[in-house]
Amino acid sequence: QVQLAESGGGLAQPGGSLRLSCAGSGSIFSIRPVGWYRQAPGKQRELVATITSGGTTNYADSVKGRFTISRDNAKNTVFLQMNNLKHEDTAVYHCNFDLPWRIGWGQGTQVTVSS
Repeated sequence: QVQLAESGGGLAQPGGSLRLSCAGSGSIFSIRPVGWYRQAPGKQRELVATITSGGTTNYADSVKGRFTISRDNAKNTVFLQMNNLKHEDTAVYHCNFDLPWRIGWGQGTQVTVSS
């Protein structure tokens, strides 16, 4: 059974950076497209970025030019480098497989951007 675990969140100042990690278990992790999603208080979960097994990426307009998604298939890990953070980036960040391979949502990792 495949499991995903997010880490790397924390408190950052506006303009600061954080790097999130999504560690996956199971041999299929490296062949599935993976996405980062976020949910702010009182809002629906939204897509932040996705990456295919071959490295093709896609970003939400709100993070283009600031966030970079990458993956290390040998280590079963997907990263989200977040630069120039803004207050509106505050949310719980989750990783998951892209549809139709999505699994249950984990606890995520909290990102708080505040001065």
